[in-house]
Amino acid sequence: MNYTILIADDNKELVKMLKSYLELKGYRVIVALDGAEALRQVEQEPDLILLDINMPRLDGLEVCRRIRDKAVCPILFLTARVQEEDRVNGLLSGGDDYIVKPFGLKELDARITAHLKREERHRVKSHYRFWGELSIDYTARSVQVRESCVELTKMEYDIIEFLSMHPGQVFDRERMYERICGYEAEGDSRVITELVRRIRKKLQQYTDTEYIETVWGMGYRWRRERKL
Repeated sequence: MNYTILIADDNKELVKMLKSYLELKGYRVIVALDGAEALRQVEQEPDLILLDINMPRLDGLEVCRRIRDKAVCPILFLTARVQEEDRVNGLLSGGDDYIVKPFGLKELDARITAHLKREERHRVKSHYRFWGELSIDYTARSVQVRESCVELTKMEYDIIEFLSMHPGQVFDRERMYERICGYEAEGDSRVITELVRRIRKKLQQYTDTEYIETVWGMGYRWRRERKL
């Protein structure tokens, strides 16, 4: 994956050196030489931010406080400050780590790699859900029962995804048809009944658990019970 890193530091020589080094490592690098510029560069949605604390216009702590609710990427402070109070303030402002100046490039590279790998694991986990012996990978658009992958058509998977994202909530056939096929789609919502029948038949090859429940006279719902 081609990660983007934002370097925000008023030391032009340091920024130039770090940019060259990280680009050699394969990263896309964007830079900012003061806090105000850092705020603008965050709009490019970097995957990781190296943020100097002592910058003109806005210091790194204030920048971090302003962007933390919008930027979900790791923020690593570059700082010469080593006092415990400074570290605490940085972490409370939303920072994820400290790199104390002067630092070695190998250490910096190792810190960056560790945080990006950790972030990637979190992203993957956030796209999984487990329902007893059944698991859904929303990123790969796949469904497994234990170690077996269930072969599904696009619309069959779309129904599973839609219902499982709203466990316990009942949806009638018309609402499901609109969600799966689009509001402007032409067709018969009764196709949902047939698709649900096919899904159940496929899942029954691997498990006796009924994941899609029929609520008579109302529609369908994904079973609420979730076992991790």
